[in-house]
Amino acid sequence: MGAFNLYQHPRNQMPDLLFEIGLEEVPARMIASAQAELLRRTQALLAREQLVAGEAGASAGSAGLSFSTPRRLAVVVRDVLTQQPDLTEEITGPAVKIAFKDGKPTAAAEAFARKSGVPVNELKTITTPKGEYLAASTTRKGRSAAEVLATELPKEIAALYWAKNMYWRPGKPERFVRPVLWLVCLLGEEIVPVEFAGRRADRVTYGHRVLHGHAPMAITAPSTYHSQMEAAFVLVDVEARRQRIRKALDRTTRAIQTIAGPRWREDEALVDAVTHLCEWPDVLLGNFEPAYLALPEEVLVTVMRDHQKYFAIEDGEGRLAAHFLAVTNIALSEENAPIIRQGNERVLRARFNDARFFWEFDQRTPLVDRVALLENVTFQKDLGSYAKKSERVRTLAAALVAVAAERGATLDAGAVDQAAMLAKTDLTTELVKEFTELQGIIGGLYAASQGLSSTVADAIYDQYLPASAGDAIPRSAEGCLLGLADRMDSIANMFALGMEPSGSKDPFALRRAGNAIVRILAESSLPLKLSDVLQAAAPSAEGLARLQAFFAERIDFYLREGRSQAYDVVQAAMAAGADDLRDLCARSQAVSEVRGGDDFLAVSAAFKRMKNILAQAGFTSSPGVVASYAAGSPEGELHLKYTELHARVAELRERRAYREALEAIATIRPQVDAFFERVMVMDPDPEIRLQRLSLLAFVVQGFSSIADFSEIVTAG
Repeated sequence: MGAFNLYQHPRNQMPDLLFEIGLEEVPARMIASAQAELLRRTQALLAREQLVAGEAGASAGSAGLSFSTPRRLAVVVRDVLTQQPDLTEEITGPAVKIAFKDGKPTAAAEAFARKSGVPVNELKTITTPKGEYLAASTTRKGRSAAEVLATELPKEIAALYWAKNMYWRPGKPERFVRPVLWLVCLLGEEIVPVEFAGRRADRVTYGHRVLHGHAPMAITAPSTYHSQMEAAFVLVDVEARRQRIRKALDRTTRAIQTIAGPRWREDEALVDAVTHLCEWPDVLLGNFEPAYLALPEEVLVTVMRDHQKYFAIEDGEGRLAAHFLAVTNIALSEENAPIIRQGNERVLRARFNDARFFWEFDQRTPLVDRVALLENVTFQKDLGSYAKKSERVRTLAAALVAVAAERGATLDAGAVDQAAMLAKTDLTTELVKEFTELQGIIGGLYAASQGLSSTVADAIYDQYLPASAGDAIPRSAEGCLLGLADRMDSIANMFALGMEPSGSKDPFALRRAGNAIVRILAESSLPLKLSDVLQAAAPSAEGLARLQAFFAERIDFYLREGRSQAYDVVQAAMAAGADDLRDLCARSQAVSEVRGGDDFLAVSAAFKRMKNILAQAGFTSSPGVVASYAAGSPEGELHLKYTELHARVAELRERRAYREALEAIATIRPQVDAFFERVMVMDPDPEIRLQRLSLLAFVVQGFSSIADFSEIVTAG
């Protein structure tokens, strides 16, 4: 979205459009996507209705900016036509032989003339592949922009996607994320009478609820919107609010004198959240008693971050300090700052007291004694309790430990089993009931405080990693294996119940679980293949096939989104095998690195041609013995080069030196080019044709163990 200057707009140009929806406070997590969607829909509407000047503008959409606060969504679109152009079009009527009888117009001709608004004697005759037909040229007068917007904008408002909608007018059909309180719609300085949810657009909006009060204010024109709102203590520009918050966080942190090298803990997600929670931000420094630092840092930060939207402060060594930063939605002063600080500190103190009580209370019952309590915690109604799930995970984990051990991995099997048994026990603790986002982490902290081995504690602590694309995988091999077993149990059993993801529906987050399994197999040191995990968990052959299809999608997603591989590179690498994910990642990376070379692209195009020839010939079996070819013949040169390269490529592949292997394969280009220039593969002689097809099959199959080059997209 290109920015433009709202403050410099010559009066002789086309008017700008301002559209604002005033609302009750919208949840912060929903604002950004709706803001972008409103601009996209408004631009598309203007382009569709030919209210954008020029062909390029009509296809790409007008220049525009979008704004939002918790109480409003707004767009300003530049240079909107005030009138649609008139549209002239030719419409076709009945066939001439039907329209006229004995030279006189029939009822069909007269009806067409009335519909077209043209006298019968002015109708034209055109020749089509089906014969002669009547035709007429009609001109449809364009509507004014105000008329179009008044008619079409309400439809775009109603079509905005919200994760949750609500009714707020009894007996009325409209739904929206929150009640609509006002609408502003200006085309230049003129009001456009858009109506939605019983509200009619005007030029009246409202500033900051506290700093500006409830007094209405009139927007003069779209070009003054930003400055007028700022004068009313509302920063409508999201990025401006974000930067103001970050600068205030920096400035307030630097003022702390009680610790060395103070810094606020960087948290982009929290910055984004507080940006969408305020209209006129400021930052307040608060304190809490150092005694609370005896609690685990994870608990303190979660209370501050997730429950109070506070930023944690640490010293120069990264240790948590007894301070916090709160973003306020009001300008701070000497009069109000102490009152606001006291209120925030009081709330945080109460939350910390709760956390300390739960931490101490939970420790009275060791995790081992909580295993039996899992019988009372339901995992899924058809799959029973978490106690049953834990037993299934222990069995699956033991099977995977055995496979990994056979391949030389050093694993603490006892620690894996104990971690699997205790992994879900923190679901019975009061601290997790209060702070559900700490599930797993609390179990790991309790395990460590109760004297269990660090291997067990770390595995429990890391069991839900990676939860998102930005997370690391578990720190230990035991933690990785527990994560695999836990997620695979959920996926396999949900699939067995017919609850696999469908379209946008994934109520049990199985895709996310699948993504985590793929990442662990691709990024950990565990010597496990995807087939090891699937076969250990799949209840049947049919179930295995469905799981394989599911994971093929997850692998494709991981390579494209997680490793930024092009789709054709992904297809090429996966076609050569996708079971060993670390090997697959190495092969796809090598293909990405060499695909820009002319020789590689030429060989890829040639391989596509070879596969097409073999497919058209029905040559699906493994190649037989290749005949001896005359020295210097195209077949002989290609076979000689293939023989020379094959051993070298096999040796490089064994060492996983895939880039070198691909570069070596690309050197076969001259022989391939000469073969296709001088040889007719589909020779009339069946024996010669079979020999040439067999040679092509040798080359294709011999060099396709790294990637299927025919999947690479090449020019032409």
